[in-house]
Amino acid sequence: MASTRDWFETVAEAQRRAKKRLPKGVYLALVAGAEAGVTMNDNVTAFSELRFRPHVADLPATRDLATTVMGQAVSLPVLISPTGVQAVHPDGEVAVARAAAAAGTAMGLSSFASKPVEEVGKAIDKLLFQSYWVGTREDILTRAERARAAGAKGLIVTLDWVFDSRRDWGSPWIPETLDLKAMLRYAPQVAVRPGYLARWIRSGSLPDLGVPNLGARDAQIPTFFGAYGQWMGSAPPTWEDLAWLREQWGGPFMIKGITRPDDARRAVDIGATAISVSNHGGNNLDSTPATIRCLPGVADAVGDQIEVLLDGGIRRGSDVVKALALGAHAVMIGRAYLWGMAASGERGVTNVIEILRQGASETLLGLGKASIRDLSPDDLIVPDGFALDRKI
Repeated sequence: MASTRDWFETVAEAQRRAKKRLPKGVYLALVAGAEAGVTMNDNVTAFSELRFRPHVADLPATRDLATTVMGQAVSLPVLISPTGVQAVHPDGEVAVARAAAAAGTAMGLSSFASKPVEEVGKAIDKLLFQSYWVGTREDILTRAERARAAGAKGLIVTLDWVFDSRRDWGSPWIPETLDLKAMLRYAPQVAVRPGYLARWIRSGSLPDLGVPNLGARDAQIPTFFGAYGQWMGSAPPTWEDLAWLREQWGGPFMIKGITRPDDARRAVDIGATAISVSNHGGNNLDSTPATIRCLPGVADAVGDQIEVLLDGGIRRGSDVVKALALGAHAVMIGRAYLWGMAASGERGVTNVIEILRQGASETLLGLGKASIRDLSPDDLIVPDGFALDRKI
């Protein structure tokens, strides 16, 4: 179907609408990658190097996209990746949770989210809580237990971050708090995007840069940069630390940020349930290869000992299928749903998920596959040297 006022046909169209509706600084915060953006761009363009090998007869009338990830049954192999403070829409992570719940999939909620985990937990049953290694072991466990009490079924620990904020094209200015000085500085951008401000005014609030999920429920809420400072001051975790947290949590446990087979094997050794092959959307160490290039080697290294997810560069349902054919159990999306929310709120997030659902189903049809479980590397033409640490 063609795009209409209430429906966009592609994730690219969602991005174009987001750009038209968001103040420049907010939009740039969504699209920026570290340094020269080599990794961020490769995350997307690498998918175009993979080609399909379709069939033309005996095609399946229906296709099964359902799977189970971290103990949660999902209707399609696309999960919501945790992203930080969401100033693109007043409903923020609650809108995302409602859309994910309606679509029958799971949502990762960031510890740097703009909405409390208790509020988000009421909107979705399949909730996975994400934490950075911020503070002491006791701080981290307190954060996790608070999320469990709010309904989180699994814990995601994100490790792919080196605090690189440099951007060759310039980083957008983000205020510490939305005080008068900040509002005056943002006023020219907001003036040319009046609908953005109108949505916030109708909600009875203004964009909040607080981080409500970092501490105990009744603790004082730090600002984003206050939380960021705590994170920078925390010693990076060891594998022993991660094993301790996995044991204390006792439930489904994911390590996010894996790109190497040896790290993937260490995750298996500590008893993790899942790993996410991720480079933080190109916002970590620039010149890291695209996650789809790293995926086959990681998947080969761990086999069926652990669930392998891919995070980075998913823009189409065909991208989802390519990732599954190369060994992913499911994928996670970040920028795509944020653009959808900027374009149309909760409805826009639903729109993005349905684009990926329909695209994945259509791709399975072309490949002659009745289920995502039938996919294999034989369904793709993979150029020499594409897949790191693996020969196809």
